[in-house]
Amino acid sequence: MSHTLILIRGESEWNELNLFTGWEDVDLSENGHRQARKAGKILQEEGIIPDVAYTSFLKRSIHTLNHILEQMDEEYIPVHKSWRLNERHYGALQGLNKSDVAARYGEEQVMLWRRAYDICPPRLEEDDERNPRRSPAYRFVPGEELPMAESLKMTIERVVPYYETRIREDLHNGKTVIVAAHGNSLRALVKYLDHIPDDQISDIDIARDIPLVYELDEDCRPVSHRYLGDAEAVRRELEKAKNHWRGFE
Repeated sequence: MSHTLILIRGESEWNELNLFTGWEDVDLSENGHRQARKAGKILQEEGIIPDVAYTSFLKRSIHTLNHILEQMDEEYIPVHKSWRLNERHYGALQGLNKSDVAARYGEEQVMLWRRAYDICPPRLEEDDERNPRRSPAYRFVPGEELPMAESLKMTIERVVPYYETRIREDLHNGKTVIVAAHGNSLRALVKYLDHIPDDQISDIDIARDIPLVYELDEDCRPVSHRYLGDAEAVRRELEKAKNHWRGFE
């Protein structure tokens, strides 16, 4: 029996403004709304119909998923939300312009904060209004579990156990699963699924708004993966994602 896992991320308003986003709860850009609906249409045309959905606590991933399910007339399927699928927490950098931060700290330091596997950006102070412990969204999450900043390694340490204990069970039971999340939480899953070494994950980008579909074997090990849709559109989105990490947008 084969199993299907769909991964998708959207484009937020702050992507357009070149701001560090992390756990800040900003919505999709107008293009993000439009492209999420297009992703739903592509999945429908391919006949890849999800049975169950997972998303983060952040509205940009929730709205991406909502658009996809509405487009497919699949709004009735179960949807599970977890903070463990949130984007990587960028700590005190959240809300700051990436170019301004690079001018202050130097491009090399900023790239380490953004792209290194186990280097954490500056932490939030406890009294910072951006502290997730101050948000009602996380009122039922033990405070000690909520990060004040994260490296990719720390993000993986919360994403992968959630995949193993929740998402993988649905896949093992033959359900087609869609996960609407974020660039780094999806990179965490891709690293785990494809056994990407720590020193190579910095080269991996996840295209926005284009479904990435994994076919898994009976033990939920990847057999193949592919982006859906036009190959040139996929190439452009991957290049945009790479430029985003380089700080050019």
